Amino acid sequence: MIGLVMAGGKGTRMGTKEEKLLLQYKKPVIIHVIDALRDSNCFSQIMAATSDNSPNTQKLVQNHGIEIIKTKGDGYVSDLNMALSNLNEPVLVVSGDLPLLDGEIIKEMIASYDNNPWQSFLVTKKFLNSMNMTLEFSVNHDNKECYYTGLSIVDPKKISSMNTIKETYRIIDDKRLALNLNTRRGYDL
Repeated sequence: MIGLVMAGGKGTRMGTKEEKLLLQYKKPVIIHVIDALRDSNCFSQIMAATSDNSPNTQKLVQNHGIEIIKTKGDGYVSDLNMALSNLNEPVLVVSGDLPLLDGEIIKEMIASYDNNPWQSFLVTKKFLNSMNMTLEFSVNHDNKECYYTGLSIVDPKKISSMNTIKETYRIIDDKRLALNLNTRRGYDL
């Protein structure tokens, strides 16, 4: 399995181009994400999808030994599709701005993979409310209002067209997946 960090966004929700470099308690948040992927020992390769929107992030991850997939920076979906088109084994797709992500939760997610073409990990609205957190994109699953975490397992070999993908879902109500630093509010938490 490949670990793919999405790190080529414009940072418009944060109001800064280099949002992946913000968390500076001990290291930039994107390096924390990369370290979590490494600590899980689940990946044959770890890569990052970057664009000209984030040149400093690209340099940083390259300096940490991460192979870059250059994307156009036209948006998350477009960049993800471009990155996946070059890969031939299952991929854990992870946002580069998850400061609580760790190797143990990554192992749990991979163990729950259902071998479908696209499995997205969700948290429930009830869980988010209990943590005083919010996320942006919702879906109804198992009669619950849920939110995307920015983590998915995708098997590019099983996808013939992005328009016909049958997405499956797995709910994991865990703050390590829910806290995302892609908005000012998330950063303030």
